[in-house]
Amino acid sequence: MTDTQTRHTAEALAQRFGLVVHGDPQTAVSGVGTLAAATSVQLAFLSNPRYRPQLAATAAGIVVMREADAAGYAGTALIAKDPYVAYAKIAALFEPASDAPVGIHASAVVDPSAQVHASASIGPHVSIGARSVIGAGATLGAGCVIGEDCVVGDGSHLIARVTLVKRVRLGTRVTIHPGAVLGSEGFGLAMDAGRWINVPQLGGVVIGDDCDIGANTTIDRGALEDTTLAEGVRLDNLIQIGHNVRIGAHTAIAGCVGIAGSTKIGSYCLLAGKVGVAGHLEICDHVVVHAMTMVSASITEPGEYSAGIPAQPTREWRKNAVRIRQLDSLARRVTALGKGEP
Repeated sequence: MTDTQTRHTAEALAQRFGLVVHGDPQTAVSGVGTLAAATSVQLAFLSNPRYRPQLAATAAGIVVMREADAAGYAGTALIAKDPYVAYAKIAALFEPASDAPVGIHASAVVDPSAQVHASASIGPHVSIGARSVIGAGATLGAGCVIGEDCVVGDGSHLIARVTLVKRVRLGTRVTIHPGAVLGSEGFGLAMDAGRWINVPQLGGVVIGDDCDIGANTTIDRGALEDTTLAEGVRLDNLIQIGHNVRIGAHTAIAGCVGIAGSTKIGSYCLLAGKVGVAGHLEICDHVVVHAMTMVSASITEPGEYSAGIPAQPTREWRKNAVRIRQLDSLARRVTALGKGEP
C-alpha cells in the first residue's frame, strides 16, 4: 500500500514513536507492505520468527524489528520492543483520513426532538429518531438508522448502514462497521399454555469509549438492566452478544462468537473464533479461550482454555468416534478392576 503524497524518513518515524534507527536515517517510505512483497519505498515489519528467512531477500526500504533480528542486517531498520505494535502505529500514518462533510445531508430524516451537534456529519438516507443525541464530530455514514432515545458520543464513527434500535448509548470515539445492529430485542421468552410469549426487553445498551464493533455484529438490549461494553472493547464481525451481557475493558472477541444472556466477561480477555459461551456465567480477567471452545461453566482463574477438536482425516475421526462411545463402558471396567471385581 503506497501513498505518494506522504513520505516519512526513518529518523522522523524513530523520533515520533520512540524507536532506534539502524542504518540510513534518511531512508524514506510512502507506504507499507509485507516482507515478501514490499518495495524500496515501503515499510515492512518482522515480528513472527517464522518470517525471519524473508528478511535477507526483502526489498523493503525500512523494516521494523527487534534488536536481536537487526544483527547483520544491511538495510535500514527501526528497532522496537514490540515490532507489531510499532508497525500498527506507523501504518496509521498512511490511512487516508475520511473527509465526511460537516452537516446534515438533504436526504436525511431527523426527528424534531433529536439533537445533532453542528460539527457532526450526517450522511445520505440517515434516519435519526425521537430524543436521540448526536455528539460533536460524530459521523453517521450512509443508511444509518438511529432509533429513539439513543446517544452517539463525540467523535464516534458509524461507517454505513448501522442500526441503533433504541436506548443505545455510545461513548466517545466508538467505531461501528457496516451492518451492525445494537439495541435489538433480547431473546427473552416465557411459555404460557403451550405458546411462547415475548418478555419485554426494557433495558438498553451502553458502549464505552474507544470501542470498535465489527460488521454485522449484533448486541441485544437488556431485559431490565443494560447490556454493557466497557472501554476499549474490540469485537470482530458476525458476533452475537445476548441481553444483559457485560464485557470488561479491553477484551477482544473474534468472529462468529456467541455469548448468551447475562454472562459477565472480564477485562483483557481474548475469545477466539467460534467460541460459544453459555448464559449466566462469569469469566474472570485475563482469560484466553481458544477457537471452537464451548464455555459451559464459569472460569475463575486467569489462563488459557481450549476444548475444540482439531481437524483430522475422516477415516481416523470415524475410528476415534467409535472409541469415544466406548469410553463409559471402559471407565466402568477400569473402576471395577481397581476394586478387585471380576
